[in-house]
Amino acid sequence: MDLFKFTAEFQFVAHRRRAFILSGMLILISIVSIAVQGLKLGIDFTGGYLIEVGFDQAVQLDPIRSALGDAGYRDAQVQHFGQPNDVLIRIAPREGTSSAQLSDDVVALLGKSLELKPDLRRVEFVGPQVGHELRDKGGLALLLALMMILVYVAFRFEKRFALGAVAALIHDVTIVVGVFSLVRAEFDLPALGAILAVIGYSLNDTIVVFDRIRENFRRQRRGTVQEVTNDAINQTLSRTVMTSLTTLIVVLALLFLGGEAIFAFAFALTIGIVVGTYSSIFVASTLLLATGLSRQDMMPVQKENAGVDSRP
Repeated sequence: MDLFKFTAEFQFVAHRRRAFILSGMLILISIVSIAVQGLKLGIDFTGGYLIEVGFDQAVQLDPIRSALGDAGYRDAQVQHFGQPNDVLIRIAPREGTSSAQLSDDVVALLGKSLELKPDLRRVEFVGPQVGHELRDKGGLALLLALMMILVYVAFRFEKRFALGAVAALIHDVTIVVGVFSLVRAEFDLPALGAILAVIGYSLNDTIVVFDRIRENFRRQRRGTVQEVTNDAINQTLSRTVMTSLTTLIVVLALLFLGGEAIFAFAFALTIGIVVGTYSSIFVASTLLLATGLSRQDMMPVQKENAGVDSRP
Protein backbone atom coordinates (compact mmCIF):
# COMPACT_ATOMS: atom_id res chain seq x y z
CA MET A 1 0.00 0.00 0.00
CA ASP A 2 2.90 2.36 0.71
CA LEU A 3 4.12 1.84 -2.84
CA PHE A 4 0.78 2.89 -4.30
CA LYS A 5 0.63 5.97 -2.07
CA PHE A 6 4.14 6.91 -3.10
CA THR A 7 3.57 6.49 -6.82
CA ALA A 8 0.35 8.51 -6.68
CA GLU A 9 2.42 11.64 -6.02
CA PHE A 10 4.13 11.60 -9.43
CA GLN A 11 2.79 14.16 -11.89
CA PHE A 12 3.70 12.55 -15.19
CA VAL A 13 1.25 14.54 -17.29
CA ALA A 14 2.61 17.84 -15.98
CA HIS A 15 6.01 16.99 -17.48
CA ARG A 16 4.72 15.85 -20.86
CA ARG A 17 6.22 18.80 -22.72
CA ARG A 18 9.68 18.04 -21.36
CA ALA A 19 9.18 14.40 -22.31
CA PHE A 20 8.14 15.36 -25.84
CA ILE A 21 11.24 17.54 -26.20
CA LEU A 22 13.46 14.70 -25.01
CA SER A 23 11.76 12.21 -27.33
CA GLY A 24 12.02 14.63 -30.24
CA MET A 25 15.75 15.08 -29.66
CA LEU A 26 16.34 11.31 -29.45
CA ILE A 27 14.34 10.67 -32.62
CA LEU A 28 16.15 13.48 -34.47
CA ILE A 29 19.57 12.15 -33.44
CA SER A 30 18.53 8.63 -34.50
CA ILE A 31 17.24 9.73 -37.89
CA VAL A 32 20.34 11.84 -38.60
CA SER A 33 22.63 8.97 -37.63
CA ILE A 34 20.73 6.48 -39.80
CA ALA A 35 20.72 8.90 -42.75
CA VAL A 36 24.40 9.87 -42.45
CA GLN A 37 26.21 6.66 -41.54
CA GLY A 38 23.47 4.06 -41.92
CA LEU A 39 23.42 0.66 -40.24
CA LYS A 40 26.21 -1.87 -39.96
CA LEU A 41 24.27 -4.70 -41.57
CA GLY A 42 25.18 -8.27 -40.77
CA ILE A 43 25.72 -11.14 -43.17
CA ASP A 44 22.01 -11.97 -43.01
CA PHE A 45 21.25 -8.80 -44.99
CA THR A 46 24.42 -8.26 -47.02
CA GLY A 47 25.16 -11.88 -47.92
CA GLY A 48 28.45 -13.70 -47.43
CA TYR A 49 30.09 -16.76 -45.91
CA LEU A 50 29.64 -18.13 -42.41
CA ILE A 51 32.33 -20.54 -41.21
CA GLU A 52 32.25 -22.28 -37.83
CA VAL A 53 35.58 -23.68 -36.63
CA GLY A 54 36.38 -25.66 -33.46
CA PHE A 55 39.70 -26.07 -31.65
CA ASP A 56 40.99 -28.48 -29.04
CA GLN A 57 41.53 -25.66 -26.57
CA ALA A 58 40.33 -22.12 -25.93
CA VAL A 59 41.64 -19.55 -28.41
CA GLN A 60 41.90 -15.78 -28.46
CA LEU A 61 40.14 -13.86 -31.19
CA ASP A 62 42.77 -11.17 -31.84
CA PRO A 63 45.35 -13.57 -33.42
CA ILE A 64 42.61 -14.97 -35.67
CA ARG A 65 41.59 -11.48 -36.77
CA SER A 66 45.22 -10.57 -37.45
CA ALA A 67 45.82 -13.72 -39.48
CA LEU A 68 42.71 -13.18 -41.58
CA GLY A 69 43.54 -9.50 -42.08
CA ASP A 70 47.08 -10.29 -43.24
CA ALA A 71 45.68 -12.83 -45.71
CA GLY A 72 43.38 -10.22 -47.30
CA TYR A 73 40.18 -10.90 -45.35
CA ARG A 74 40.09 -7.47 -43.73
CA ASP A 75 36.28 -7.42 -43.65
CA ALA A 76 36.06 -10.70 -41.70
CA GLN A 77 34.07 -10.70 -38.47
CA VAL A 78 35.27 -13.12 -35.78
CA GLN A 79 33.46 -14.06 -32.58
CA HIS A 80 33.18 -16.91 -30.11
CA PHE A 81 30.25 -19.24 -30.66
CA GLY A 82 29.18 -20.99 -27.47
CA GLN A 83 32.44 -22.25 -25.98
CA PRO A 84 35.79 -20.38 -25.95
CA ASN A 85 37.19 -23.00 -28.33
CA ASP A 86 34.42 -22.50 -30.91
CA VAL A 87 34.86 -19.62 -33.36
CA LEU A 88 32.41 -18.16 -35.87
CA ILE A 89 33.85 -16.31 -38.88
CA ARG A 90 31.80 -14.13 -41.22
CA ILE A 91 33.27 -13.03 -44.55
CA ALA A 92 31.67 -10.82 -47.20
CA PRO A 93 30.85 -12.31 -50.63
CA ARG A 94 33.77 -12.83 -53.01
CA GLU A 95 33.35 -13.28 -56.75
CA GLY A 96 34.65 -16.49 -58.24
CA THR A 97 35.14 -18.16 -54.85
CA SER A 98 33.07 -21.12 -53.72
CA SER A 99 32.20 -21.77 -50.08
CA ALA A 100 34.20 -25.03 -50.11
CA GLN A 101 37.32 -23.34 -51.46
CA LEU A 102 37.05 -20.42 -49.04
CA SER A 103 36.50 -22.64 -46.00
CA ASP A 104 39.50 -24.80 -46.94
CA ASP A 105 41.69 -21.70 -47.30
CA VAL A 106 40.54 -20.30 -43.93
CA VAL A 107 41.08 -23.60 -42.11
CA ALA A 108 44.58 -23.98 -43.61
CA LEU A 109 45.40 -20.38 -42.74
CA LEU A 110 44.31 -20.75 -39.12
CA GLY A 111 46.15 -24.04 -38.70
CA LYS A 112 49.36 -22.47 -39.96
CA SER A 113 49.14 -19.17 -38.03
CA LEU A 114 47.87 -20.53 -34.69
CA GLU A 115 49.79 -23.80 -34.79
CA LEU A 116 46.60 -25.55 -33.75
CA LYS A 117 44.48 -28.03 -35.65
CA PRO A 118 41.14 -26.40 -36.49
CA ASP A 119 38.07 -28.55 -37.02
CA LEU A 120 35.65 -27.30 -39.66
CA ARG A 121 32.15 -27.58 -38.15
CA ARG A 122 29.89 -25.71 -40.55
CA VAL A 123 29.96 -23.66 -43.74
CA GLU A 124 27.04 -21.56 -44.96
CA PHE A 125 26.65 -19.11 -47.80
CA VAL A 126 24.01 -16.38 -48.06
CA GLY A 127 23.81 -14.76 -51.48
CA PRO A 128 23.45 -10.98 -51.81
CA GLN A 129 20.02 -11.38 -53.42
CA VAL A 130 18.79 -13.49 -50.50
CA GLY A 131 20.17 -10.92 -48.07
CA HIS A 132 18.33 -8.10 -49.83
CA GLU A 133 15.10 -10.10 -49.76
CA LEU A 134 15.48 -10.74 -46.05
CA ARG A 135 16.08 -7.03 -45.46
CA ASP A 136 13.05 -6.00 -47.52
CA LYS A 137 10.78 -8.61 -45.94
CA GLY A 138 11.99 -7.61 -42.49
CA GLY A 139 11.03 -4.01 -43.13
CA LEU A 140 7.69 -5.12 -44.53
CA ALA A 141 7.08 -7.19 -41.39
CA LEU A 142 7.60 -4.09 -39.25
CA LEU A 143 5.16 -2.04 -41.33
CA LEU A 144 2.51 -4.77 -41.30
CA ALA A 145 2.87 -5.16 -37.53
CA LEU A 146 2.32 -1.43 -37.01
CA MET A 147 -0.68 -1.41 -39.34
CA MET A 148 -2.34 -4.37 -37.62
CA ILE A 149 -1.71 -2.78 -34.23
CA LEU A 150 -3.33 0.43 -35.47
CA VAL A 151 -6.44 -1.50 -36.53
CA TYR A 152 -6.60 -3.56 -33.34
CA VAL A 153 -6.24 -0.65 -30.91
CA ALA A 154 -8.73 1.45 -32.89
CA PHE A 155 -11.24 -1.42 -32.68
CA ARG A 156 -10.44 -2.27 -29.06
CA PHE A 157 -10.47 1.29 -27.73
CA GLU A 158 -10.82 4.39 -29.92
CA LYS A 159 -8.96 5.89 -32.84
CA ARG A 160 -7.14 8.40 -30.63
CA PHE A 161 -5.72 5.54 -28.59
CA ALA A 162 -4.59 3.82 -31.80
CA LEU A 163 -2.68 6.90 -32.94
CA GLY A 164 -1.01 7.21 -29.54
CA ALA A 165 -0.02 3.52 -29.46
CA VAL A 166 1.43 3.48 -32.99
CA ALA A 167 3.25 6.78 -32.43
CA ALA A 168 4.85 5.31 -29.30
CA LEU A 169 5.89 2.16 -31.18
CA ILE A 170 7.42 4.19 -34.01
CA HIS A 171 9.20 6.20 -31.32
CA ASP A 172 10.61 2.99 -29.78
CA VAL A 173 11.70 1.39 -33.06
CA THR A 174 13.36 4.57 -34.33
CA ILE A 175 15.40 5.02 -31.17
CA VAL A 176 16.48 1.36 -30.98
CA VAL A 177 17.62 1.37 -34.63
CA GLY A 178 19.25 4.77 -34.06
CA VAL A 179 21.30 3.39 -31.16
CA PHE A 180 22.52 0.56 -33.40
CA SER A 181 23.57 3.16 -35.95
CA LEU A 182 25.28 5.40 -33.38
CA VAL A 183 27.37 2.70 -31.71
CA ARG A 184 27.98 0.84 -35.01
CA ALA A 185 26.63 -2.42 -33.60
CA GLU A 186 25.93 -5.15 -36.15
CA PHE A 187 22.28 -5.26 -37.18
CA ASP A 188 21.21 -8.75 -38.24
CA LEU A 189 18.15 -11.00 -38.21
CA PRO A 190 18.24 -11.63 -34.43
CA ALA A 191 18.30 -7.86 -33.90
CA LEU A 192 15.30 -7.47 -36.19
CA GLY A 193 13.50 -10.21 -34.29
CA ALA A 194 14.29 -8.40 -31.04
CA ILE A 195 12.71 -5.21 -32.42
CA LEU A 196 9.53 -7.13 -33.25
CA ALA A 197 9.58 -8.47 -29.69
CA VAL A 198 10.01 -4.92 -28.39
CA ILE A 199 6.93 -3.86 -30.35
CA GLY A 200 4.87 -6.56 -28.65
CA TYR A 201 6.32 -5.80 -25.22
CA SER A 202 5.78 -2.06 -25.46
CA LEU A 203 2.27 -2.49 -26.85
CA ASN A 204 1.29 -4.79 -23.99
CA ASP A 205 2.42 -2.20 -21.46
CA THR A 206 0.60 0.55 -23.32
CA ILE A 207 -2.65 -1.44 -23.52
CA VAL A 208 -2.62 -1.92 -19.73
CA VAL A 209 -2.35 1.85 -19.21
CA PHE A 210 -5.00 2.57 -21.86
CA ASP A 211 -7.43 0.15 -20.25
CA ARG A 212 -7.01 1.83 -16.87
CA ILE A 213 -7.50 5.27 -18.46
CA ARG A 214 -10.79 4.16 -20.00
CA GLU A 215 -11.90 2.57 -16.74
CA ASN A 216 -11.09 5.71 -14.76
CA PHE A 217 -13.02 7.93 -17.16
CA ARG A 218 -16.13 5.83 -16.58
CA ARG A 219 -15.63 5.44 -12.83
CA GLN A 220 -14.37 8.87 -11.76
CA ARG A 221 -17.05 11.52 -12.15
CA ARG A 222 -14.76 14.34 -11.11
CA GLY A 223 -11.39 15.47 -12.31
CA THR A 224 -10.03 16.86 -15.55
CA VAL A 225 -8.78 14.76 -18.43
CA GLN A 226 -5.21 15.42 -17.29
CA GLU A 227 -5.96 14.30 -13.74
CA VAL A 228 -7.72 11.11 -14.83
CA THR A 229 -4.87 10.22 -17.19
CA ASN A 230 -2.24 10.90 -14.55
CA ASP A 231 -4.11 8.77 -12.00
CA ALA A 232 -4.23 5.86 -14.48
CA ILE A 233 -0.49 6.05 -15.10
CA ASN A 234 0.23 6.08 -11.37
CA GLN A 235 -2.14 3.18 -10.68
CA THR A 236 -0.35 0.97 -13.21
CA LEU A 237 3.14 2.27 -12.44
CA SER A 238 4.09 -0.45 -9.95
CA ARG A 239 3.07 -3.13 -12.45
CA THR A 240 4.99 -1.39 -15.24
CA VAL A 241 8.17 -0.97 -13.19
CA MET A 242 8.17 -4.50 -11.77
CA THR A 243 7.53 -6.08 -15.18
CA SER A 244 10.28 -4.02 -16.80
CA LEU A 245 12.81 -4.70 -14.04
CA THR A 246 12.28 -8.47 -13.98
CA THR A 247 12.44 -8.66 -17.78
CA LEU A 248 15.50 -6.43 -17.87
CA ILE A 249 17.37 -8.65 -15.39
CA VAL A 250 16.94 -11.64 -17.70
CA VAL A 251 17.92 -9.67 -20.79
CA LEU A 252 21.01 -8.22 -19.10
CA ALA A 253 22.08 -11.75 -18.21
CA LEU A 254 21.82 -12.64 -21.90
CA LEU A 255 23.69 -9.49 -22.85
CA PHE A 256 26.69 -10.04 -20.56
CA LEU A 257 26.77 -13.82 -20.32
CA GLY A 258 25.23 -15.02 -23.57
CA GLY A 259 28.27 -14.41 -25.75
CA GLU A 260 28.72 -12.55 -29.01
CA ALA A 261 26.38 -14.83 -30.96
CA ILE A 262 23.27 -13.32 -29.32
CA PHE A 263 24.73 -9.92 -28.45
CA ALA A 264 22.72 -8.01 -31.07
CA PHE A 265 19.49 -9.69 -29.95
CA ALA A 266 20.07 -8.97 -26.26
CA PHE A 267 21.33 -5.43 -26.94
CA ALA A 268 18.21 -4.54 -28.95
CA LEU A 269 15.96 -5.96 -26.23
CA THR A 270 17.79 -4.02 -23.52
CA ILE A 271 17.41 -0.69 -25.29
CA GLY A 272 13.83 -1.56 -26.30
CA ILE A 273 12.68 -2.39 -22.77
CA VAL A 274 14.05 0.87 -21.37
CA VAL A 275 12.66 3.00 -24.19
CA GLY A 276 9.36 1.07 -24.29
CA THR A 277 8.76 1.58 -20.57
CA TYR A 278 9.47 5.28 -20.95
CA SER A 279 7.17 5.61 -23.97
CA SER A 280 4.23 3.82 -22.33
CA ILE A 281 4.36 6.36 -19.49
CA PHE A 282 5.38 9.60 -21.14
CA VAL A 283 4.54 9.19 -24.85
CA ALA A 284 1.56 6.94 -25.57
CA SER A 285 -0.63 8.06 -22.67
CA THR A 286 0.16 11.77 -22.80
CA LEU A 287 -0.29 11.87 -26.59
CA LEU A 288 -3.99 11.26 -25.94
CA LEU A 289 -4.20 14.74 -24.47
CA ALA A 290 -2.71 16.25 -27.62
CA THR A 291 -5.47 14.61 -29.71
CA GLY A 292 -8.21 16.42 -27.80
CA LEU A 293 -9.49 13.43 -25.81
CA SER A 294 -12.55 14.27 -23.71
CA ARG A 295 -14.64 12.48 -21.11
CA GLN A 296 -17.51 12.12 -23.59
CA ASP A 297 -15.30 10.06 -25.90
CA MET A 298 -14.86 7.46 -23.17
CA MET A 299 -18.46 7.20 -22.09
CA PRO A 300 -20.30 4.03 -23.25
CA VAL A 301 -22.77 4.69 -26.06
CA GLN A 302 -26.36 4.69 -24.84
CA LYS A 303 -28.76 2.90 -27.16
CA GLU A 304 -31.99 4.70 -27.96
CA ASN A 305 -35.10 3.14 -26.42
CA ALA A 306 -32.91 0.70 -24.49
CA GLY A 307 -35.39 0.71 -21.62
CA VAL A 308 -38.32 0.01 -23.94
CA ASP A 309 -36.50 -2.93 -25.60
CA SER A 310 -35.89 -4.58 -22.23
CA ARG A 311 -39.55 -4.59 -21.25
CA PRO A 312 -41.45 -7.89 -21.49
